Amino acid sequence: MTSRFLYCLPLFFCVSILPLPANAEDATLEICFNYSCVTRRPVTVDSSRLRVLTQDLQQAQDAAEERARLSVVIGRLYALAAEQTPIGNDKGGNFADDGVFGRMDCIDHSTTTTAFLRLLVEQGGLRWHKVLPPARRLRFWLLQHFSAQIEEQPTAETTEGRKYVVDSWFVDNGEAAIILPLEAWEKGEGPDV
Repeated sequence: MTSRFLYCLPLFFCVSILPLPANAEDATLEICFNYSCVTRRPVTVDSSRLRVLTQDLQQAQDAAEERARLSVVIGRLYALAAEQTPIGNDKGGNFADDGVFGRMDCIDHSTTTTAFLRLLVEQGGLRWHKVLPPARRLRFWLLQHFSAQIEEQPTAETTEGRKYVVDSWFVDNGEAAIILPLEAWEKGEGPDV
C-alpha cells in the first residue's frame, strides 16, 4: 500500500507528494488543471532532469539572479509536465484556451507552481528564497487572482525578506514564469492577458 503525503495550504490548496520507492531518485508530484484543480495527475521528474534544473538554480550568486533563473526553471517544469499531461494546451490567461482540456486558471497555476517550488526546495535548489503559501489579490471587491509566492531570505541588513509572486498564469505553457514583487502584483501589475 502506498501512502501519500498531503500538504494543505490555506483554503482549498492541497498539494500531494507521492512517496517514491527506496531505490528511486525520480520525484513524483501531483499537478492540477481544468480550472479550480478539477483534474489532478501525477507527474514524474526524472533524476537527471531534476539535477540539471537544481544545478542551474544553485549557480545563482544572489537573490535577484536566483529569481531570474527560477523563472526559467518553472517554465521548464511546466514543459516537462506537459509531456505527461494535457497542460501543454494551456495558454496565458483564461480566454485563449477556453474550453480546452488541460487549460489552467490561476488556482491551478498557483497550486502547481507551489508544488514545483517545494520540489526545488527539497532538492536544494533554492538558497536565497523560501516558499510561502499562495498569495491572493482582490480587486474591485470581486475579481480575485492567486499566485505562488516566495520570500527572499533576510540579510544582515534586514529582518524580513521581500516577498515575490511566481506567476505562471500569465504565460503559455513552458514559457518563463513572471516574477514580480508582491506589492506591485497586488496593485495589478503583470502582463496584459
